[in-house]
Amino acid sequence: MSSVVPFPPSVPSATAGLPPIVRVDPADQVGVALRPLVPGEVLTVDGGALAVIDPIAIGHKIALAPIAIGDDVRRYGWPIGRATQAIDAGRHVHSHNLATKLSGEEPYRYDPAPVIAPVAGRTRGFRGYVRSDGSVGTRNQIWVIPTVGCVGRTAQRVAMAAAKASGVDDVLAFAHPFGCSQLGDDLDGTARVLAALACHPNAGGVLLLGLGCEENQLSALLERLPPERRDRVRSVGAQLSADEYGDAARAIAELGEIAGADRRSEVGLDALRLGLKCGGSDGFSGLTANPLIGRAADAVTAAGGTAILTEIPEMFGAERLLMARARDEATFDRLVTLVNDFKRYFLDHGEPISENPSPGNVEGGITTLEEKSLGAVQKGGRATVTDVLGYGEQVRRPGLVVLEAPGNDAVSTTALAAAGATLTLFSTGRGTPLGSPVPTMKLATNHGLATRKPGWIDFDAGAVLEDGLDVTAAALLDRICAVASGEPARNEINEEREIALWKRGVTL
Repeated sequence: MSSVVPFPPSVPSATAGLPPIVRVDPADQVGVALRPLVPGEVLTVDGGALAVIDPIAIGHKIALAPIAIGDDVRRYGWPIGRATQAIDAGRHVHSHNLATKLSGEEPYRYDPAPVIAPVAGRTRGFRGYVRSDGSVGTRNQIWVIPTVGCVGRTAQRVAMAAAKASGVDDVLAFAHPFGCSQLGDDLDGTARVLAALACHPNAGGVLLLGLGCEENQLSALLERLPPERRDRVRSVGAQLSADEYGDAARAIAELGEIAGADRRSEVGLDALRLGLKCGGSDGFSGLTANPLIGRAADAVTAAGGTAILTEIPEMFGAERLLMARARDEATFDRLVTLVNDFKRYFLDHGEPISENPSPGNVEGGITTLEEKSLGAVQKGGRATVTDVLGYGEQVRRPGLVVLEAPGNDAVSTTALAAAGATLTLFSTGRGTPLGSPVPTMKLATNHGLATRKPGWIDFDAGAVLEDGLDVTAAALLDRICAVASGEPARNEINEEREIALWKRGVTL
């Protein structure tokens, strides 16, 4: 007869073995299977026997007590939906008997909760590139940024030709399909993100490559850059140039001479800007990798650094946890507006706000958006929410920052980089090779993924279930500092470094 224990387990599996089920909060009526459960198996729950009735896959939920039709079902101590039928103890709890309660915009009341301030652990730091504006890069690269999709391939060819000749870490091109046939706020969003990327501390130099006839004019984009950044930026207009490849090569050579003189120096964790992301989530995301990322975010913010949390639709159902940690009422109001505006964005397009989770999420054990959100927001740890940024805005103050962007992996990782993240932590239970302009460390939620896809995974967060959060977080922080100091992340080794822009308007 096996036991069900609260999370995290207090006994390492090396001595006692993991239990078959994890219950996150004592109020939860469901547990999560750490291994497949078979009908007829008997578990011990709250001192009594629980017979497994249905086959339950790893990462999926089992009812620990009877649940009446219409009752809230809790996981993480919060409702993750409502039972659509009576559920006997021992039954599989999933999309066949559990549905979301989310519907639309909601009223929120400013009711700040006592914030448990993260405590800084042992002193850590990394070797980074200190820029003239005080920001610190984890890389020293030259970025080629096209103003418009028409010269996206040209930008890639320019970067490939220059990559071996430059004295910097790398020369990278970030092609995209936009910059023309856009209007108003949609065009402004594209220009804002590209300008923000041109100011990124990981870019020791930037070449802006324009066409000439596009809506996103090169001259207007240059005007968006602060004066102190322009000595690290060159531009080439392809239509006006007799030889755009030669002009681009000369511009990159100039930038290479400037950036090639930069050197790494010792800095503290206060200099790190950490992007927080999840994708291809499963039933373990909220048990292992996301809480682990939260510990890393806490360590960085406690040291005076910045952690950036985005994917606003994957906060629906858990947003109050973040709102209660707003630094003041003005920050709370901005967060409320951001959440409700995003819900209105769905509704105005005739879409339910609860369409998430994805098919892969559902197969991995996540049933409702509330469940996904409650696991996802754990990436933000326990720090105070110090600021709320619009899409394309850059970080203004340290602490935990909430950034406007959708859940889409490519769009949100790009938004994190544009906001200033110099390294991104990306949890995944299903696996993905996707990368962003900055080192994008993939944390596997389970041992199986880490073993099966070692070419994608930077860190096995499944160790949380064996060693606990504190021990595993210490190991993760060491790895973060190594990557921030120049050790390549898997996305860099695999040359998975792309951008994707959020297209929200009409196309001409």
